[in-house]
Amino acid sequence: MSRRRFIAGAAGALAVGAVGPGVLGALDTGADARSGQASATATAESRAAALRVLGRTGLRVPGSRAYPNLAAGIDTLPGIDHVVVLMMENHSYDDMFGMLRRGDGYTLDAKGRPTASNPYPDGSIQHAFHMPTTCQLPGTPSQEWLASHNAYNNGANDGFVSTPISSGTSEIVGGVAMGYWTGDDLPFTYSLASKFPIGDRFFCSLLGQTDPNRRYLIAGTSAGMTDDIGEGLGNALPDASLPLPANGTIFNQLDLHGITWTNYVTSYPLGATPNLFPTTDAVTEILHYKPFSQFFDDAAAGALPAFTLLDEDYSAQSQENPQNIVVGEAMMAQVVEALGASPLWGQTLLIINWDEHGGYYDHVPPPPALVPDLIPPIVQLGESWYDGFARYGFRVPSVVVSPYAKRDHVSHVVYDHTSILALIERKWNLPALTYRDANANDLTDFLDLKALARQDPTFPKLPRLAAPGNTAAALACSVNGPGTVPPPDSISD
Repeated sequence: MSRRRFIAGAAGALAVGAVGPGVLGALDTGADARSGQASATATAESRAAALRVLGRTGLRVPGSRAYPNLAAGIDTLPGIDHVVVLMMENHSYDDMFGMLRRGDGYTLDAKGRPTASNPYPDGSIQHAFHMPTTCQLPGTPSQEWLASHNAYNNGANDGFVSTPISSGTSEIVGGVAMGYWTGDDLPFTYSLASKFPIGDRFFCSLLGQTDPNRRYLIAGTSAGMTDDIGEGLGNALPDASLPLPANGTIFNQLDLHGITWTNYVTSYPLGATPNLFPTTDAVTEILHYKPFSQFFDDAAAGALPAFTLLDEDYSAQSQENPQNIVVGEAMMAQVVEALGASPLWGQTLLIINWDEHGGYYDHVPPPPALVPDLIPPIVQLGESWYDGFARYGFRVPSVVVSPYAKRDHVSHVVYDHTSILALIERKWNLPALTYRDANANDLTDFLDLKALARQDPTFPKLPRLAAPGNTAAALACSVNGPGTVPPPDSISD
């Protein structure tokens, strides 16, 4: 069954033993079976550590607003009237931006080669290597809950190569996890990321797959989900077998406060991100979705809503393996150029990021995170709960494109997908959905707020950018194959 398959109304029996203990998700100070005092202390310490990561001392609660003395729905960032989100798939910061020479990427040796490596079970070493083509291997690397936590390995980040692909198999991910691309492969992406601000501490929301991470994007929680829909006993079946997010999704808040939004989607309903929460969003999605191609017409006509979510063709354009990543880059270029040519350019903010690391290596250990709610993780039988939802996932690339974006800037602020929620909530003073988005940093470090207040754009027009890399030569691997991955000379004893 497809990893993005939506199973409407599905019912499934999830073994009681697969549900993590409530203490993993607890935000209160309730007692556990052994010691209420120990549970309260551990929870308080975890919360304090997560707040330190965010640079905060106080804890905001769900339902609170960034500006409590202002009415909900009021616009607090006038001049940015259109927020657009394009979320790509399955790449880490290092495998995409490690060679950008901007931000915290690879450390290079005297010959300009990354020094990063990971061991195999037999002790041989897989060194980071330039992928031979822009095509990827089918099935690997892996970003499943087990594989991601093994890769993290309590902060050592040395299990990317040696981890099993999934629970119940002995097949390991292998050397592909240490592959990376450069600006020669992704000329448009590198051009965009060299001109507009990027973030080098933008983490995905949990050490897991696409669907739970995208749930964080729209609801500030995965509501227990750790696997993609339709992948075994440990996955979260939509709504029928799981708790719902207590405060709904961002689309419910936009509806409640009369803020216009559209989901431009290639494959409706299976490819529509709002349908990851069908009980709360299926009806409103019917009223708000349009074909993906309509985005370009609406941008040209100056007819975009206040909030836009783009759901590209996930079978070809998202950059998930085994896709040729230049196809996704070409789509990204179309989106950026369409906004640059739109009469709305002067009032638009585009956020581009990736949903999770896809199993590819990153050298920065994910830090502690605030658990979003009281819903514990649901995992495969026999798997560990690890930190529950009290840790971010690996870093992902991120770029903010706007006439008010900071020039020559790399944001070192800690973000995750709920930072996008925090920005939307700040702009329209909407109530936070969970503890995660209530306390997330809200992406305004990417913006020149003084220039915005003066209505003096830092990018009055979209700068000239390199053409995407979807040349005939780069597309040839879609037919001829990805090449030898990893190259034999990238492994040492």
